[in-house]
Amino acid sequence: MAKATIWHNPNCGTSRKALERLTDAGYEVAVIRYLDQPYTRDQLAQMFAAAGLSTRDALRTRGNDAQERGLTVADDVAILDAMAANSAYVERPFVETAKGVRLCRPIEKIEDII
Repeated sequence: MAKATIWHNPNCGTSRKALERLTDAGYEVAVIRYLDQPYTRDQLAQMFAAAGLSTRDALRTRGNDAQERGLTVADDVAILDAMAANSAYVERPFVETAKGVRLCRPIEKIEDII
């Protein structure tokens, strides 16, 4: 059976759809509830590089105070530090399979790695 990992927020509709898509595709899915098991700074940097994203590309600005804190205009080091301190600043969901890592927003991006 193929394996996948999803960094999941069960309150997020896109994250729930990604998990459902992986399950429907027959994947054995490791679910990491990243708000309960925060990312490390190194993990974030590696994940973004594997997904071909800049730190800014992975910054979530909805539903948090990222804009008020100036993260939308901060440099990558400051953004990454903030993300490591508060996982709510990381866009979701990230999914990893043997085919790669993707930020699955919009949900159709998951098809690249299934």
